[in-house]
This record gives sequence, structure tokens and C-alpha cells, in this order.
Amino acid sequence: MANAATAKKEGGLIGGSAFSGLVIVLCIFIGWLLWNFLMGAGSNFEGGVNTGHPLPGNYLAMVYKGGPIVPVLMGLLLMVIVFSFERFFVISKAAGTGNLDKFMAKVQGNVNTGDIDGAIATCDTQKGSVANAIKAALIKYQEVKKEGFDSETAADKIHAEIEEATSLEMPMLEKHMTILSTLVSLGTLAGLLGTVTGMIKAFGALASSGTPDQAMLANGISEALINTATGISTSALAIITYNLFTSKIDTLTYSIDEAGSTIVNTYRRFKGNAKN
Repeated sequence: MANAATAKKEGGLIGGSAFSGLVIVLCIFIGWLLWNFLMGAGSNFEGGVNTGHPLPGNYLAMVYKGGPIVPVLMGLLLMVIVFSFERFFVISKAAGTGNLDKFMAKVQGNVNTGDIDGAIATCDTQKGSVANAIKAALIKYQEVKKEGFDSETAADKIHAEIEEATSLEMPMLEKHMTILSTLVSLGTLAGLLGTVTGMIKAFGALASSGTPDQAMLANGISEALINTATGISTSALAIITYNLFTSKIDTLTYSIDEAGSTIVNTYRRFKGNAKN
């Protein structure tokens, strides 16, 4: 069992790393395509070329004028969206097919009444990583009950089974959470970099001899603000999704621990009744 869990973890790490790398490269590339060909299309600018001024009210052209940091920021934003959807599907699958709260209430009711077979059947219906981990604990409960272990030994064996089942069934839950948390900082830093480059251009226009180049000054300030807005948007979305998925993962883990405690307490009551 332990070897199977280790092999599954290693395979998941390799496959997950390849997926992550591919997504990162594709998002940056798609961001560059959107910036260069969609936002930089000549139809968005006066004179039909992207070196001209944006047409009035054309926001695509305005974003294009944000400079070469914009496609990087767009790639980061796409990464947040892709990894958020990926985490949503993985965590939803781990929770199972039905409502998790109703499932937990039904399982605990079955266990408290001693209907272990009914609890196992409920796990088979629910499916998902949480149900599988609880099912493993229920099967271990039946084994230790048959062997007649004392309460503390049985508790240790059931908890060990839950930990092993959890490591086997839920190794992927936090896999890309590190990427989401990193994107929080990267979005801010990339936006700040674009802001700095834009302000350098703006001050360069002010520093020119004679009358300041008003067009260059305006373009520099515009570039700075566009990068700031895009970076803040990316970081804000990453923060929201990261906290949301962290909360969901904590809920799943707590559900498994709660079920394990119920199973252990039921066994202790069984041993106490047996002594009486």
C-alpha cells in the first residue's frame, strides 16, 4: 500500500511538472499573440498602423500602448485562470458526487448506530478522495474489531490507515497551489516593473532640452498606469482563488479527520460495552 502511494505521488509529480511547464509556456505565448495581433492590429489605431494614436474609446489599442511588459502580464493572468479552473475540477472531484455535508452526516449516523456496512455503501455511492479515505478507515475498523484489539491499539491502526489513505488519494490537492500563491507576487512585481519603465519614459520626455515632448510624456504615463492596473488585477484574482481553494482543501481534510474520530470513538464504545 505504501509503495503504491509512493509510486502514485512520484508519477503525479512528474506529470504535474510537465503540465505546469506546458501551461506556463503556452500562457505567455498566447498573451504575446493577443497583445501583438489582437491589440496591436492596425484597425485599432489612427492611420491603420499600431505606431499611431489609439482610436477614441479603443481600449485594446490603449492596452497595447502599455509596452512589452503587457504580454507578460496577460500571460500571468491566463495562468491564474487556467490553474484556477484546474484546481476547481480536481477539488470538486475529491469532494465526490454528492453534497459533502450530507455525506458526512449520513456516514457519521451509520457509524454511530454501528451500521458499518451501510457507511461503506454510502462511501461507494459518494466516490471521490474523501469517501475513499473514509472507506479505508471503515474497512480497518472491521478488521481491528474482528481481531479484538484494545482501544488504543485500534485507534492507532485506524488513524494510520486514514493517513495512508489520505496520502494515496489526495496528493494532488495542493499541487498547483504554490503556483497560484507565486502569481500573487509575480503579478504585482511585473506590474511594478511596467510602471517603472513607463515612468522612465515619462521623465525622459521631461528631461529633453527645450519644450518637453508632450506626446512621449503622455505615452510614458499611460504605459505606467496600464501596467499597474493589469498587475493589480492579476494579483487580486490570484489572491481570491488561492484563499478559496485553500479553504476548500482545509474543509476536505477536516471532514476526513472528523470521520476518523467518529470511527475511533465508536470502537471505544464497542470495547466498553463488550467489557460490561
